[in-house]
Order: sequence, then structure tokens, then C-alpha cells
Amino acid sequence: MIQKRWIRGAVLSGVLVLPILTSGCGLFSKQTSQSIDPPQVEVKDGVEGAETGQAIGVGEEAQMTVYLEDRNGYLAPISLQTSLGANEQAAQKALEMMVENGAYANQLPEDFRAVIPQGTQIKSYKYDKEQKLAKVEFSEPFSDYNPQDERTIVEAITWTLTAMPGIEGVEIWYEGAKLPEMPQDGFPLDNTLTRSVGINIEAADGVNYAQSTPVTLYFSAQTLNDEQYYVPVTRLVARSETPTKAALEQLISGPLNKKELTSVIIPDVQVKDVVQEGDVVTVDLQDEGYQQGQKLPTEMLQALVLSITENTKAATVQIKVNGESNFTDEANNSYSEPVGRPHHVNAIKS
Repeated sequence: MIQKRWIRGAVLSGVLVLPILTSGCGLFSKQTSQSIDPPQVEVKDGVEGAETGQAIGVGEEAQMTVYLEDRNGYLAPISLQTSLGANEQAAQKALEMMVENGAYANQLPEDFRAVIPQGTQIKSYKYDKEQKLAKVEFSEPFSDYNPQDERTIVEAITWTLTAMPGIEGVEIWYEGAKLPEMPQDGFPLDNTLTRSVGINIEAADGVNYAQSTPVTLYFSAQTLNDEQYYVPVTRLVARSETPTKAALEQLISGPLNKKELTSVIIPDVQVKDVVQEGDVVTVDLQDEGYQQGQKLPTEMLQALVLSITENTKAATVQIKVNGESNFTDEANNSYSEPVGRPHHVNAIKS
């Protein structure tokens, strides 16, 4: 029997904070055949290619990605249109947009909710460029939340800020002091928060936590208005000598929660080879049903790139199908050369 486990206290594998609570043919899944947002698969030089393009100039209209909770309880990156005033910082603005029933509540999509407690203000935001560290101080209502929401709040703050260019770690402060742990249920904050805390954590029965490793996979979900969006899920899997290949095999095997999440790749696809050289990961997929010249679904390719870059920190991905890379997606984007992570996904209508 497969169970979904939300995690919260011990450190496993030296990577993830894992507290356990008791509580047509080929490649593409037909279940996700509807279109999602038009892709942005620009390739940038160096580490910029792995970032999400959240730098916004003063007065510019641009998209900003924040992590909101969907109607099924999953956090998802949502791209919102916004602009910055003369004295506003992008990271602080993002956090203000994540306050429940806050000033930007009417800009959030209908099926999503902000998770920072209502009434919270961002008292200060500081960025240490040398340490690539964001320090954010919240006002008193920040401690007023249900204990079961604690990990969700930590994940949403961490993943939103580390989506910003140059931010790799986060510190949470409260009323003038750095918090050693979260106020309600004691989630540990003594170490700098990074994406290694995971997001939407799950594990199948039979996984030995002491011998597991986390991989983050991107699946598809759907709003009540039939708009599709990506959901990242951190899954505990058995340790492997080829963790990137293991992550891709998990992506192909699909979500554990098949009621709310959908895979974008059919299970007949096999991972023939995965090689990382510097900032480029080359993935060769084997699929007997694929015909040369066939356009591949943009959603599938984005999910692959998102999952691979999340697990390897590589800047770009070279995707091959049956050894060939001379194909395009349904939006006529070429994949003959390595492509970077999409800058923004899930631009759902509010």
C-alpha cells in the first residue's frame, strides 16, 4: 500500500530534514494533452541558465514566481504579473504577496491560497551577497498558524526566495531575533534553509529512511477551471549510484497520488543513458513508439528539464530520444541544442 508521508524532524542522508508524521503514442501521457502556459526555454550563459529570471527592475512589469498552496494541499510555483515601486525589493514583494488575505489577495488564482499567516508584515529584508543568503524578519502574527501548516509555511518561504537569482539560503527572523525553530511545532531553523528541505514530501511504503535519498519531480495537476499546472514533489527513494537516472525513472513511474497528480510521460519509456559534463546534463530516452519528425509535447519536455535541473543543479539539459536530438516541441521550439530551465511556469489566470 502506498502512503503519503509529510515529513518534519530528523536529518537523513545529510541532505533533507525529514520529520515523520503519523498522520497518442510514445512518451506523452494522454491525460495531460491539454495545453499549459506557452514555454519559455531561453538558454542563458553560466549559472543564469539555472535561475528563474526573477530579477525585476523598478517600474517594470514582469512575472514573479511565488509558492502557493493548491486546493489539494500541494505547494506549486505560480507566476504572477507585478511591478516594483521605487523602494521595493523583489524578494520582499514576493513575500508580501504570500500573506493570507493580504494586500495582493485579489491577484491570486482562485484555486490557490497564500500560506504566510494573515496580518503578518515583513519588518525587514536583508540580502548577503557573499553568502547568497536572504534574511527575512516577520512581525508578530507570523506565529499564529495551525501546527499542521508549519512545514508548508517553511517550504513556501524557502522555495520562493531561492527561486530568486543569487539566493541559495534563507534565515527566518521574528520580532528582532533569528528563530531557532518554528513557533508552533518546532520545525528546526538552526541551519540555513535551502531547497534541500524538500517540497510536498512523500515516500512509498518500504523505503528505508536511513538508506534513502530525496529526488524532486514535477508532475501535472489541474484547477477546477481545467487549467493545468506543474507541482514539484520531493520523493524519498532508495539510494542509487546513478541518482539522476533514478530520479528520471521515478518521474516516468508517475505520482504516488494519482487522484490529484498526473504524469506527463507514459511508463513504456526507458532511460537509456544520463551523463553530466559540467553544467550540461545529457539524457537519452528510449521509446519504441516514437517516430522521427514527430513533435513532442511541450509539457513533457518542460517537466523533464525542471526535474533534471532541480536534482542536478545543471544549467542546461540536452534531451535525446532514441539517440537523436533533432526534434521540436509542439510550440516549434528546437531541442537540437541544450536548453535551460523555463523561467516561469504556471501563469494561471486570477
